[in-house]
Amino acid sequence: MNSLILDDPGIFLGKHSQRLVLRKGGETLQDVPLFQVGQVIVSTQGATLSADAVNACAENGIPITFLGRRGEPMAVLSSPALTATVITWREQLRAYDVERGGILAYLLASGKIRNQINILRYFSKYRRARDPEVFAAVAERVSFMEALLEELASIPEAQVDSIRSRVLNIEGRAGAQYWEAVGALLAGRIDFPGREHRGATDPVNAMLNYGYGVLYSQAWRALTLAGLEPFAGFLHVDRPGKPSMVLDFVEEFRAPVVDRTILAMIGKGFRPEMIAEEGQPPRLAPGARKEVATRVLARLEDTHAYEGKRCRLRTILARQAGHLATFLRREGDYKAFVVAW
Repeated sequence: MNSLILDDPGIFLGKHSQRLVLRKGGETLQDVPLFQVGQVIVSTQGATLSADAVNACAENGIPITFLGRRGEPMAVLSSPALTATVITWREQLRAYDVERGGILAYLLASGKIRNQINILRYFSKYRRARDPEVFAAVAERVSFMEALLEELASIPEAQVDSIRSRVLNIEGRAGAQYWEAVGALLAGRIDFPGREHRGATDPVNAMLNYGYGVLYSQAWRALTLAGLEPFAGFLHVDRPGKPSMVLDFVEEFRAPVVDRTILAMIGKGFRPEMIAEEGQPPRLAPGARKEVATRVLARLEDTHAYEGKRCRLRTILARQAGHLATFLRREGDYKAFVVAW
């Protein structure tokens, strides 16, 4: 499936017959049959979309995601007819007040940490012989993280409000170890000041944040199609306008989808162009944003072992959303996806 990315001012998305057409300045950039389009991502304020194109996307289940300049999701357009029944929503809300919600918070945090550990193992294994000091530094951080997993597992099953602070404390401590290890892997290749979220001005964090924004859009769609409410989460605290369920769900996919992609890009010599408009902090240039989005989306097409066979990460994302809905409806268990290293 193709992803149409609108990232240049003046770009136009229209519909011709049963095709979506991208044009700029009278030139056709892409002309793709509707059945071959998986999504549309708009990452510039200067894009124009025709009503015909928007309607065609809604009718064919093609989500249109609007990203801010730093990758933050601004809006998602999709047809309400694609969502499942309200039964899942009701059970999702009920789960918050019982142990099921606390169990899910634990599973999501545990899955995130396990994937972070495996990503560190994946990138450090190549350093054992040629850079033993870096290998040892990463191994030490992994050991700390494994101990934190044991601490996490010791938290008793309970309603999520009563355990959230302990779960987040452990997740945060594991994250600190993880990003220190990432810093060791990147040392001498590119400047990495440590993990920064909103407003990051260095290339590594800028790429990570933009990549996460692309991943959020994929997770949002998967949850919606599974009949889940994107704003009713468990691990992340509810706040107006904050899609806490989306933020919960992406935790187990951050490291294997985005972190691995960005680290691989840097390892192969990619250095993004940063631009700074007058009075504004540096940010990724349009070309760099498109490259990050393209690579993250391509990563979702990679296959991994899952439920006894090889599946694309995009398929795994969708199936995990379905399993999550099943768990919240009390119709099955939930097991976080952990990528092999």
